[in-house]
Amino acid sequence: MNKNTLFICALMVSIGGCANDRQIVEHGMIEQQAKGSGVGKENVAPGAPGADPVWAFSGKTGIGTSYEAYVDGAYQSNPQTGAVSKVWFSIANGIVTETMWGLIHQAQIKDMQYVIVGQDRSGKTYVDREETDTDTTIEYLHTDNEGRPLSLAYKITNRDKEGLYTLEKHIFTDPDRPVLFMRTHFVAHQGNFTPYLIVDPHVNNDGINDSGWVSADGLYAADGNVMLGIHTSAPFTEKTVGFAGISDPFSDLKDGYLDVYYTTSGKEKGNVLLGGALPPVINGKETVIDTVLAFGRSESDIQRMASETLQQGYEKTLAHYNGVGDAMGWEDYLKGLSGLDAIKDMAMDGGKLAHVSALVLKAQEDKTHAGALIASLSNPWGDTVLALEKSTGYKAVWPRDFYQCAMALLALGDTETPKVAFEYLKQVQVSESTPLNKGDGGWFLQKSHVDGQIEWWSVQLDQTAMPIMLAWKLWKAGVLNEEEARYWYHTMLKPAANFLVSGGQLNLDWNTEVITPPITQQERWEEQSGYSPSSTAALIAGLVVAADFAEFAGEAEFAQKYLQHAKAYSANIEKYMFTTQGVHNHNGQYYLRITQNEDPNDNGMLLDRNGRGELKEKEILDAGFLELVRYGVRESNDPYIIDSLEELDDTTLPDNLKVKYEFTFEDVDGVFSGWRRYGNDGYGEDMTNGANYGQNGMTPGQRGRVWPFFTGERGHYELAKILKLHGDESNTESPAIKSELLRLRQHYVQAMELFANEGLMLPEQVWDGIGVNPGNKYQKGEGTNSATPLAWTHAEYIKLLRSITDQAVWDHYPLVTEALNREDSASVVISY
Repeated sequence: MNKNTLFICALMVSIGGCANDRQIVEHGMIEQQAKGSGVGKENVAPGAPGADPVWAFSGKTGIGTSYEAYVDGAYQSNPQTGAVSKVWFSIANGIVTETMWGLIHQAQIKDMQYVIVGQDRSGKTYVDREETDTDTTIEYLHTDNEGRPLSLAYKITNRDKEGLYTLEKHIFTDPDRPVLFMRTHFVAHQGNFTPYLIVDPHVNNDGINDSGWVSADGLYAADGNVMLGIHTSAPFTEKTVGFAGISDPFSDLKDGYLDVYYTTSGKEKGNVLLGGALPPVINGKETVIDTVLAFGRSESDIQRMASETLQQGYEKTLAHYNGVGDAMGWEDYLKGLSGLDAIKDMAMDGGKLAHVSALVLKAQEDKTHAGALIASLSNPWGDTVLALEKSTGYKAVWPRDFYQCAMALLALGDTETPKVAFEYLKQVQVSESTPLNKGDGGWFLQKSHVDGQIEWWSVQLDQTAMPIMLAWKLWKAGVLNEEEARYWYHTMLKPAANFLVSGGQLNLDWNTEVITPPITQQERWEEQSGYSPSSTAALIAGLVVAADFAEFAGEAEFAQKYLQHAKAYSANIEKYMFTTQGVHNHNGQYYLRITQNEDPNDNGMLLDRNGRGELKEKEILDAGFLELVRYGVRESNDPYIIDSLEELDDTTLPDNLKVKYEFTFEDVDGVFSGWRRYGNDGYGEDMTNGANYGQNGMTPGQRGRVWPFFTGERGHYELAKILKLHGDESNTESPAIKSELLRLRQHYVQAMELFANEGLMLPEQVWDGIGVNPGNKYQKGEGTNSATPLAWTHAEYIKLLRSITDQAVWDHYPLVTEALNREDSASVVISY
């Protein structure tokens, strides 16, 4: 009997076919099950360590984790939400991708997907991978009557391109256990098929040190004392483990069969994959199978937790996750957001993206180090980034992104998370207790793991100012009481403000530079040093509100010092950062992205970054100067601002220098605006060959694309301009105001909504149509493989809705404008 006959008969046995061969087939199936279950002789997989591992596609259409309630500002078991489940998952291309357990950056798998083996209408055997061979759609499992999502639980529907079968997967986590739950509805529309579940472990946050094995109850992988296991409600009929590219189940299944069953990877470690066959799905029938991916420190722990989740069942687990009935879950979190109902009325999509943004922002918080808000649950361009070493990607703390998230959560009416988040920041402020630090402190780490471990060391002055700004907003909102405000001023804010005044000598690992504000070692794009309008805007705002804290704490001398330096920094902005001899098409007068000295009219060069070579300062436009307006350092009608906008918005510039791009979307009226970070940005896909960023090293063809949160930043500026123009009409039912606000919503709010993907995840970058379109064949305006969802983008969207609702820019600091215009403090002459 050949393999095709055996395959067909194995399927037909379950419906009574192939009677003459029944004993042979049954014997074959029994033998296969024994080989694949760990019963009998051990069979070691060859080929260690296997092919080099990579991370997963970063354009996530969904992320998820359970909602857990704080207990005294920390995460611990409690009567409201039960035990704390520290599992996060992501979804891309219709499959489960990086799934974390422990700390939020500790990935445990690359992906989990089905291989479907069957016969098409012509009788030819097909072998399909979900990720590449099906058309996928994504929906939310739990919504309100208006279709607004109420939890991060998903329904993924994958249909093969010929209409032979459908897979419908429901994905969420068990809120009481470290378990990912996936229910799959298998439907065979034409012929029978066998599904094989393939899991690619990256245990303990890399893909090269894993061991794998099969047992009677499931599939397992481990790296040191970190372990995962896969169990199903219908037992696997075949199981195997192997090394990627040599003995793994993907390679073995190319002919439609698992030809060899390996029970263990043996003593060698490497890039292992796990695979198991599930019972055949019969034509015209629907089969439902529950799969759990459990994490723990031992096989017995995983067996117990997997068994408990499967016994608890789909309905009860999902109800707890959603917060339905007596269980507390995501629905309860949304109900507690006092600002959500108001701001969603300003949305153009009925509030769907506002709901998702609220969920996403909260979900990207670590559950061991409460308040640690990360930038994105993704590894940028992960499918071409090697996973040979542990990596956080964007699953880490940047105080700048952190500030955006905390401010957005406050805008939603969440007062708990921003307070816990602010208090967390002390862990990433440099002091004498910071490991390796022998220099001056007060500044905040550039990038760190959620447990405070240092990853990047450079000083970014905006990241030192923003914690002070956040504290002031929390204080004025009543989230920090007077006693707390006084405590944190002395403990965290005063050292930060002193650094913004005096800078200092660094001595932390390699970084031994002397910092002299307002010169920043890096600006907000982490690439250049010098005088930056955006960094200086935050620096000034931070010092002004620090002065308010100092005055409150009875330290008038420090209050005066902070104000004097803020005014001095402000007085020199145009002198040092605004060129009057520019090279662009209009009046040649505009703010520079950054300049390395006090002369913005020289022909200074910027450093080579992202393969783009040395760049002329005067060529590079950047919208960072709008932060001057947002924080209150300059008025929206300031002539320097207006002149700079004319250059920034020039769409006739060469593509390498152009910043503003316009987008249209099918079935949507209007033209929508987006902006790149700056001209000649190289942080993106290669425009000459479509390769991912960094895939072939740093090359001149790399090109940064449009970032959707700039649309939100511009919307904030336009709101400030409207409010300035109409003056006393603000916060009224003035027809003029109402008309202008509608225009803002139709252009800027709707643009951000259109930049979201099918799962309502907002990306870091969207495809702008320039250069060779990569293999992903992005549509213009569609998110790329950079990082999705980006918390900053979701935060900017929420803040824009809140600003329009309030008719006041949410990030504005009126105290800054007032202080800079006062004549009651003497100016100070500062030598840089």
